[in-house]
Amino acid sequence: MGIPVLGCDCAVCTSPDPRNRRLRTAALLQACGQTILLDAGPDVRQQLLRANVRHLDAVILTHGHADHIGGIDDLRPFTMRRGPDGKTPTLPLYGDAATIARVRHQFDYAFDPAPSLSTRPALTTHVVTEPFAVGALQLTPFTVMHGPHPITGYRWGRVAYLTDAKTLPTATTAQLHGLTLLVMNALRHTDHPLHFTVSQAVAQAEALQPRQTLLVHMTHDLEHVATNAALPPTIQLAYDGQSIELPDEACT
Repeated sequence: MGIPVLGCDCAVCTSPDPRNRRLRTAALLQACGQTILLDAGPDVRQQLLRANVRHLDAVILTHGHADHIGGIDDLRPFTMRRGPDGKTPTLPLYGDAATIARVRHQFDYAFDPAPSLSTRPALTTHVVTEPFAVGALQLTPFTVMHGPHPITGYRWGRVAYLTDAKTLPTATTAQLHGLTLLVMNALRHTDHPLHFTVSQAVAQAEALQPRQTLLVHMTHDLEHVATNAALPPTIQLAYDGQSIELPDEACT
């Protein structure tokens, strides 16, 4: 729901620490000459403005829930500016079949071939089931179980990004060894039917043994400093605006 939560006066929602102010989970990947948005939730306009993003090459989606796709209409400006050839670009969206179906249903007007007097995002959709490339960047999708629902995580080089996991299939864990960085969800301390708790996320990270794990998708149950103090140094809560620099290892 984002933090502060509407109408909440808890210690985290009223905290002066900016690391306790959390927009909906998303990330910006810049690698191999590409600028790629990972999920486009309701806060994406604010997030892209803060990061001064002027161009996107693609959007990669983990699943079709509102907190991960609700801001897709706000991507219109990236498809309205004419390029050197005088044409307006289209923005490719990648995701599994269920996610792409949800996007095409929820934003059906963006795919209507009829002329429109209103602006709308110019999008193309791509269903991913196998490794694929965005420019020179090679990405491998893998299955994450969001409770009973399969969704998608992504690996490029020695980095893996997944959100909203409750369990990881055996075939997925086999793909997640040898990581420099793992980005993974940890909702809260108490159990939830659809998400890792903090202790479950820590156990998963310790089993996979990446060099560094950053936890995302937290509720206001988790105060940043206190939670990190109780975690191993190699497993920490991420925060909005955090930037990580790693070598390009997934380029063709």
